[in-house]
Amino acid sequence: MPAYAVVGATSWGVTLAALLERAGNDVILLVRSELEAHAVRAAGGLERLGTGPVLGPRVHIHPMPLTANHAAGLSGALVAVPSHAFRAAVQAAGLPRSLPVVSAAKGLDLETSSRMTEVLHALGYDPDRTGALSGPNLAHEIIRGLPAAAVIATPDLELGRAWQTALSAGAFRVYASTDVLGVELAGALKNVIAIAAGAAWGLGFGANAVAAIMTRGLAEMTRLGLALGAEVATFNGLAGVGDLAATCFSPLSRNRRFGELLAAGRTPADAVDEIGETVEGAHTAPVSLRLAAAAGVELPITAEVAAVIGGERTVPEAMLRLLGRPLAREELPRR
Repeated sequence: MPAYAVVGATSWGVTLAALLERAGNDVILLVRSELEAHAVRAAGGLERLGTGPVLGPRVHIHPMPLTANHAAGLSGALVAVPSHAFRAAVQAAGLPRSLPVVSAAKGLDLETSSRMTEVLHALGYDPDRTGALSGPNLAHEIIRGLPAAAVIATPDLELGRAWQTALSAGAFRVYASTDVLGVELAGALKNVIAIAAGAAWGLGFGANAVAAIMTRGLAEMTRLGLALGAEVATFNGLAGVGDLAATCFSPLSRNRRFGELLAAGRTPADAVDEIGETVEGAHTAPVSLRLAAAAGVELPITAEVAAVIGGERTVPEAMLRLLGRPLAREELPRR
């Protein structure tokens, strides 16, 4: 039977391991230490997922690095750790450079502004055998077997189809794409917009305001994506508007919750501590602005989110600045 590795016992990493197993694969879940391995084995997953044991006998939990014996039988690996820990996790995992590797992270490298597949390439992994998984994928819903869909982007469509088969299980459907750049950018940029949406929820602005932020946020996400070479269709699909909708409207979204807490007066550090997990949008906002400046693209919502996180403005001040922008014609990016 096929075998796959998952790097990272995050909520999403454990969920992906469970999906791979449900689809009939053997799985090696690589974790940071033997202590963490013991905890995940004992719980049959993660207690914070709130579902009880979810990992069956075909999921084998081991501390990094991957042994040569285990590596020999692998068909591929998924890396499901936050973007700020991605490079170190891949290096620690010891995955063979010839192995197909997919990023399940939704962020950008804070120091280099790189996408996660670009980090993989810099570490020596074959650009033709790397990819990205994204979409409206709230782990707490998927682990319970609720219907969901994702998109896997690889340079080679046949490789993407192999990943489709490996991951599609029960009510979880995976679509294939070759727009790796667009899928990664959409997955990262939507987190920033979700922080703005959460701030609007926190201020009591209501669904109309959140829908407006989401729509104008999608426009600026798409503008930057097109400027960097992505396909407009990707931003209108699962990785773009699909993921954006889930992240802006679901109370399960960490980025939305972060925005709500900022609106309630918490500092960014206190908000992250209260959430207890990584808030990717907080790291992505300043990186997005660097990419936009280099491409000559304006990102008004992202700029205000970055200003609030950086302590330059309060949430109400940022919202007033957005509402006070010059009136303009609605033009949506297209190519």
